[in-house]
Amino acid sequence: MRTRLIRVVPVILLLVAAPVRTAERSRSDLMRTAAVWQPGNISARDLRAGPEGPGRIVPDAMVACTYVDRPLAGNTPKFACRVGEDELKVKYGGTNGEVFGEVLATRLLWALGFGADRVYPARIVCTGCPESVGGVLRADGTRLVAPAVIEHKFGGRNLLPDGDGWAWPELDGVDPRAGGAPRAHRDAFKLLAVLMQHTDSKRDQQRLVCLDDDKDGKGDKDDCARTFLLLQDVGRTFGHATLTNGDEGSSVNLLAWQRTSVWRDETGCVGNLPRSLTGTLDNPQIGEAGRAFLAGLLSQLSDRQLRDLFTVARVQLRPRDPAHGRSGFPTVGEWVETFRRKQAEIASRRCTVPEGAAAPTDRSASTTRP
Repeated sequence: MRTRLIRVVPVILLLVAAPVRTAERSRSDLMRTAAVWQPGNISARDLRAGPEGPGRIVPDAMVACTYVDRPLAGNTPKFACRVGEDELKVKYGGTNGEVFGEVLATRLLWALGFGADRVYPARIVCTGCPESVGGVLRADGTRLVAPAVIEHKFGGRNLLPDGDGWAWPELDGVDPRAGGAPRAHRDAFKLLAVLMQHTDSKRDQQRLVCLDDDKDGKGDKDDCARTFLLLQDVGRTFGHATLTNGDEGSSVNLLAWQRTSVWRDETGCVGNLPRSLTGTLDNPQIGEAGRAFLAGLLSQLSDRQLRDLFTVARVQLRPRDPAHGRSGFPTVGEWVETFRRKQAEIASRRCTVPEGAAAPTDRSASTTRP
């Protein structure tokens, strides 16, 4: 009896002493070391063609697919469609602002080095699409659905449970001393969200992924060496932030975007992006290093790149104010001019520390020149 006790006790002690890694602790560790930006040759990016990757198509290409009858999350018109072994997510409709906003926001984020899904404008020839999808019924029974976009996920395996994501205040927990993004990158990320008026900033609009090589997508998240924070579902952009993230006001509304300044006040550096009912980003305070970092990135975009950006997004099909059809249809030049004015707002501001406020302690920000 005594011998058996001696053998069991060490096992019990070992189990008690073993560290328990909770889901919350694991999430915190993954966030702490995350990057938000990757360097690249901004001036060489082809904003018309968009990012390379599996499923890339030329702008406005005809894509034949077979309808998949399953519900997709969200309230905007969309459906699943199969091409060979691949299942695509298609958003569609001329009155759906996300069809235009998704292209604008994802390509701008990609061009500047921030993370987003790959979205390509297309015309869909759908076999089996129900009448509710609309479009033009063709003689062979297929439906031509346009305008539309096809969405492909950003590379890297998702590190959070399906339906979960990160909230913008969690960026403050990223630690550059542990290899995470410096404050300059994080503030530039926030300021870019303000510039785009990314109003629908609820948790599941942001993903945490692993950039390690993991072809089968089954890697252990605790072993991930390179975590990365990115945006998804960014169609409610290029208008102005609204309480309910309404399509007409928040999605590709030129007049609203023109009237919305980047900064909340005439002085200081609080971004002008009030939180929506479901949002997690609320009028962020921006430091000087972050402002300068984003200004440097934006300055590398040529007029041609911006014309390509707004052309490939087909902004001329979206009324200046979608709530008022008589507002007319804008030109690409109007959008480019408005973008440049907002860029100038960022470039001309200086984010000095207010009197009595503590200076930022993130010293690594000074090493983040684009």
